[in-house]
Amino acid sequence: MTRFFSVMLYVIVMAAPAARAQQGDTVWVQIEAQPSLSAASDRIRAYNTQLDDVHGFSLGAGWYAIALGPYTVDGAEQVLRGLRAQGMIPRDSYIARSSDYQQQFWPIGTNALDRPALENVDPIMSSDTALALTAPEETPIIEPADETPAEARSSESLLTRDERAALQEALRWAGFYTGPIDAAFGRGTRSSMADWQAANGHDITGILTTRQRAELLNQYNAVLDGLGLQTVRDDAAGIEIEMPTELVAFDRYEPPFVHYAAKADIDARVLLISQTGTEATLAGLYDIMQTLEIVPETGPRTLETDAFTLIGEGALSISHTQAWLQDGEIKGFTLVWPAGDEERRTRLLGRMQDSFARLDGVLDPAEGSDAMQGIDLVSGLEIRKPRLNRSGFYVDRNGAVLTTADVVNGCRRITIDDDHEAEVATRDEGLGIAVLRPLERLAPVAIAAFQQAIPRLRSDIAVAGYSYGGVLGAPTLTFGQLEDLQGLNGEDEIKRLSLNALDGDAGGPVVDAGGAVLGMLLPHSNGDRRLPEGVSFAADGAVLKRLLQDAGITPTATSEIGQMAPEALTSQTAGMTVLVSCWD
Repeated sequence: MTRFFSVMLYVIVMAAPAARAQQGDTVWVQIEAQPSLSAASDRIRAYNTQLDDVHGFSLGAGWYAIALGPYTVDGAEQVLRGLRAQGMIPRDSYIARSSDYQQQFWPIGTNALDRPALENVDPIMSSDTALALTAPEETPIIEPADETPAEARSSESLLTRDERAALQEALRWAGFYTGPIDAAFGRGTRSSMADWQAANGHDITGILTTRQRAELLNQYNAVLDGLGLQTVRDDAAGIEIEMPTELVAFDRYEPPFVHYAAKADIDARVLLISQTGTEATLAGLYDIMQTLEIVPETGPRTLETDAFTLIGEGALSISHTQAWLQDGEIKGFTLVWPAGDEERRTRLLGRMQDSFARLDGVLDPAEGSDAMQGIDLVSGLEIRKPRLNRSGFYVDRNGAVLTTADVVNGCRRITIDDDHEAEVATRDEGLGIAVLRPLERLAPVAIAAFQQAIPRLRSDIAVAGYSYGGVLGAPTLTFGQLEDLQGLNGEDEIKRLSLNALDGDAGGPVVDAGGAVLGMLLPHSNGDRRLPEGVSFAADGAVLKRLLQDAGITPTATSEIGQMAPEALTSQTAGMTVLVSCWD
């Protein structure tokens, strides 16, 4: 909705100046605007086969306009009416002023904004001729080459290997070259050069002159217009790198990061990475960065002894992080860019990679010591958090877990203790129970032993669980009493407890005084009814055992009724209790 509003607002703002155009002004007929240079270039080539005086201009903010002109106001109105009537241009085309446009990207090397308005415009096309906006149709004039073929070949011989490869890359981007980027100007490269010369109105020689090489590279680099690419030197971090300074600006130091935050409509961010360290430090940084909100979970990533690359590909953004260990110093950068703008992102990323340079020194760990801190932050960056946390407990030696059904509903990923992914083996939605199997074999410290003896009413019980959703890093034990062997409506499959449990405890094992499992704590939710404080319910152990058997798991059972000290009970239940998390 926001993007739609922005586009509509943009159209309204851009259309407004046309209404104020006065006689004598130089104006244009704008027929399209595209959100990328490649899309605009494709459309402009299509229009150029039918229309004369087609031009392309940057509008700023990543938008590009296709316009006809320049005209007087009367001439523009005549063209607009005539071409609309013939269906040659969109119905929403309108008259724009020269001041609405920025740098011209089509035709390359021209500046039509300074050209005088066309007079005596006739937009009407006969049935057997191409549409002409100026009459009569003229034969296009091919500009003579700035160098002879011999001179061009001579200047070409002075190019470095990287410069030759860059020309091949530009020809490939323009759609004329399909061969390898090998810096060798063989038959395929020469043919693509000739095709490019023909398409751009030059003598066809297959050898690009100095001016033509510059024109081709200007076309190639036009996608970076408006980014404000400049070399930024950060002496505190000991890094020099090209950055899009029109889109990001220095924000703060929070070691090991230097934050460059978005300052324009495009949601872009850059981090510089700078710290002392070893191979272990580099590996730790690699692991920590994968927990950050700015690094989506999917995407290629590699860790080596002296470097890592970490790419996160999300629906809204793509982040690219690279870091290198050299002489006891870890330095690198992260680029966060909106998804769907791949051409600009990859081109910008290439410029940043090529320009990255290490300077003396690393970021002082004391920099930014007064910055905001929090348990959900790492150096000012938000940690990725699960949608829902519940407790669970191991029920066999392979690491199968019993938990609540609500924590596995609609999850893209389910984890046990954050690090181990799991899948649903079976569930009972009516009782709100699920059985999970880890995707890798685990070795639990302890597993549940289900009590077969009938417990006494008002006997002491406890529940082990992650009361605060894993914030404390270990389960806690909450003590209470067994109030009834049935639910409030006489349900045999649940037990009523007197227990002040929290939401995070749901799914945890309910144990007797000897540590045997009586059941599983259920979530507090009970429809629209509000129960008194301290009233909780547990799924009965017999029901849990039947569900496990249906999943092919043989539960451990006991009839021993014992009494353990609170410290020993806490230690035993902690070994079987796990944190279960649902991730979007």
